Amino acid sequence: KQVEDEGEFSYERGSDIGPEHWGEIHREWATCGAGQMQSPIDLANNQVRVVAGLSQLRRAYGPAKAAMRNRGHDIEIKWEEGGGGMWVNATYYVLRQAHWHSPSEHTINGSRYALELHLVHQSRDNKTAVVGIVYTIGRPDSFVMRMEEFIRRASDMGGEEEEVQLGIVDASAILSMGSSRNSEEYYRYMGSLTTPPCTEGVTWTIIKQARTISLEQIQLLREAVDNETNARPTQQTNNRTIALFKPAKFHL
Repeated sequence: KQVEDEGEFSYERGSDIGPEHWGEIHREWATCGAGQMQSPIDLANNQVRVVAGLSQLRRAYGPAKAAMRNRGHDIEIKWEEGGGGMWVNATYYVLRQAHWHSPSEHTINGSRYALELHLVHQSRDNKTAVVGIVYTIGRPDSFVMRMEEFIRRASDMGGEEEEVQLGIVDASAILSMGSSRNSEEYYRYMGSLTTPPCTEGVTWTIIKQARTISLEQIQLLREAVDNETNARPTQQTNNRTIALFKPAKFHL
């Protein structure tokens, strides 16, 4: 489970509670320092294997009641009853929440993006699967556009007990990735939560194609969390397999 009160740790390098010290703050956070399968990582070409066994992303998101919270270091959208879900192999994972990191946490061939959105899912037996989407600066993102008024309201809030009710939010609007073949490519690897307690065993799916977001929208998200950057530094890959799914039509 991710920490809900994020006042106990910071993203500031050199701080006593910064990323390099997360594993020392609480005994149950030790994995942040000692874990061998930590996230985020750099998705480098020389470590990626194109895997024929990965199938196209199977997801079934739909309209559901949601609320927004300001967790101190990020803005979270929460679907109390679940916002639909996705399948990883034969396991169904329910969408529980989404939140933003700026700049991106994962890097691709060493390049860091302007923003990364995480869609956090949970299976019936409490396993976690996260879909990550990276953004470059460009045209405004239509989903963030719909959320702007709520993000402004969340900026003035603190503490997890305060929520902005969003009404019905359809998560499929986030992932309407267009029909280009590139948009179907994704990376898959085993990692961890990127905030304490940094629990391992998380299945990560990173959509390869970057989307666009405007500078103003990024500033809005950053101002909501006091202009803090909230990206954990990349972690050691430690010989993990990073798979890349390409649709069959790519194979000659």
